Amino acid sequence: MPFDFDRPIDRRQTNCSKWDDMESLFGVSPETGLGMWVADMDFAAPPAVNETLHNLAAHGVHGYFGNYDAYHGAIQHWMRHRHSWTVEEPWILTTHGIVHAIGAALQAYTEPGDGVIIFTPVYHVFHTMIDANDRRKVESPLKEVTGRYEMDLDALAGALTGDERLVILCSPHNPGGRVWTVRELRALADFCRDHDLILISDEIHHDLVYPGHTHTVMANAAPDILDRLVTLSAPSKTFNIAGAKNGQAIIPDRALRARMARVLKAAGTGTNRLGAMMTTAAYAHGEDWLKDLLAYLDTNRRIFDERINALPGVGSMELEATYLAWVDFSGTGMPPDEILRRVEGTGRIATNHGPSFGTGGENRLRFNIGTQMATIRDALERIEHAFSDLQ
Repeated sequence: MPFDFDRPIDRRQTNCSKWDDMESLFGVSPETGLGMWVADMDFAAPPAVNETLHNLAAHGVHGYFGNYDAYHGAIQHWMRHRHSWTVEEPWILTTHGIVHAIGAALQAYTEPGDGVIIFTPVYHVFHTMIDANDRRKVESPLKEVTGRYEMDLDALAGALTGDERLVILCSPHNPGGRVWTVRELRALADFCRDHDLILISDEIHHDLVYPGHTHTVMANAAPDILDRLVTLSAPSKTFNIAGAKNGQAIIPDRALRARMARVLKAAGTGTNRLGAMMTTAAYAHGEDWLKDLLAYLDTNRRIFDERINALPGVGSMELEATYLAWVDFSGTGMPPDEILRRVEGTGRIATNHGPSFGTGGENRLRFNIGTQMATIRDALERIEHAFSDLQ
């Protein structure tokens, strides 16, 4: 029987960032507004995950985590089964989520002042983590070609100053929803080798890919650069368990892995027992749930795009992956503050602001469509009303 993603779940006053923080951050009341910003979904996690938590609570003892066999085995099975990637057990380092892993990578592979390359617009936390670690942010603007983003490695090569040490790739891309092709991944791998750059491939959205597209892990696209490759993965986006704070840095190269492990050890990083067991349950028993989720999200994106793209001067970039719609309002001719006044003020919808994603984010907003279809339709009615003078 299909899982019920239409079932409304009230997340207000549950210590939920997406709903409980949106009034202080965006001025949108959770009582009358819609939370469509932070990247978690409004769906219950797979039954096996919640059953695991129930059993842990019933047991009643919540000590330190040990015996990694089932946990590592579930990760290895998922990568082999879903992504045709054979991961050896020693390659896996556990982190407190992907943001933590990015911070550890910056400290492991760069020094203060070193250049770190990102392809913008891109996940806003890349920017904050580079800044917080006193590294130099190098933005390589993506080109929009026939409605989708492409990397411009030729322009990037001409802009290098020689102090760049690291590239962070978002694959699939957030917020543009691009699934990079093997050719594109191969070109970036060659670029990193030619310029002696370590590549951090953030593949947290790799399971959320729509029909007609196939995600390829960088390790498979470019197996000859494993000596400079760190792959970041987590079950959080796939199974809606971001609060578990569980992620993996998968590093085949022994020397590269040792550098990351040293930073994690110095920070006293350990494994969250609940997070590891939720991950194990999700990877072992969550595939049917994921299949139904993808079908539901695919319908959401089609409904959202059809009506958004019908608004004069407004366009939603076609998603190949993720549940994060990237909407361009530049065709309206309105300044950013007017767009926000209409969306957040009139429409009472909290979204992520485009400029926070860096160069190329101007006049854009990111909408989270990982929610009940009724909420999507409500949001669309609010947006259509807010821009009714354009129709």
